[in-house]
Amino acid sequence: MGVKGLAICAAVIVMLSTPAAYASVHGDRGVMIAPPTLAAMLAGATSPATPATGGDSDTTIIHDYQPPHITVATPPPPQEAVWSFHEKILWAAQLVLVIVGYAGILLGLSLLKKIERQGRYTEAAVDAAASSAQAALLNAQAVIDSERAWILITVEPSRSMENSFTVMATNRGRTPARILETMERHRITVDERRLPATPDYSSEERSAPFTPTILLPGEFTAIKPFCREDVKGLCDSEERFKRIETWEEKVFLYGKVLYRDLIAPADSPVHETNWCCWYIHGRQNSGLVIAGPPDYNSHT
Repeated sequence: MGVKGLAICAAVIVMLSTPAAYASVHGDRGVMIAPPTLAAMLAGATSPATPATGGDSDTTIIHDYQPPHITVATPPPPQEAVWSFHEKILWAAQLVLVIVGYAGILLGLSLLKKIERQGRYTEAAVDAAASSAQAALLNAQAVIDSERAWILITVEPSRSMENSFTVMATNRGRTPARILETMERHRITVDERRLPATPDYSSEERSAPFTPTILLPGEFTAIKPFCREDVKGLCDSEERFKRIETWEEKVFLYGKVLYRDLIAPADSPVHETNWCCWYIHGRQNSGLVIAGPPDYNSHT
């Protein structure tokens, strides 16, 4: 009797200390269910549930509420995967392939760099060899040019006739020269700027074939004689001759000499020397000097 009374007192104290009861509505009737208390749990083992009735017969307080049972499932610990012998061999083979492939890539890159560097060295060597060959060719050509025959043109006054001149071709080279052909033309114009851009040799033809002449180094030969009396033969009228006397017009004599080195092969190139002179007609004395544009005084 004493234990049961103590349990009832504890249940009443716990019910008075709870914040509030919670209700659940079923159909038309409302049932207020008190929350579980520690005293109710203790009293449930010793006495059956006792309904309590108040002023309303539809309200019942239940003291034997059972809490829900919660079960926590603990998963089994993970087990380590055990590799078979075949899987271990396969993994080792793949690892070896990766290492070999990486080493091959590094070796290939190194080889490409060496090939590129060697290509640059080869290109530089080829350029140097080409430059050396060009320099050697120029040096050889300079030696050949210094030893070849050179025909130069000069004007010499006549010693036997006054106001008479002779155009001379002289071999100033170191080897004999064979003169193959000579050409001479004249043109009367205001000044040398009125001359054609290139010398014109198509107006006249030689009456007799030219006889080749051999000039040793230092030798010379006459190409074109000209005197004061020849001027009238060049003028087509007396008025033009008067214009020449007053220097309103000028007389230009020009020509070229074709020659080849005597010791050169027969198929060697033919050299050419162009010349141009201006005849100065004075009242008593005359002169003949080298003049004309550069193309009229060129050498090959």
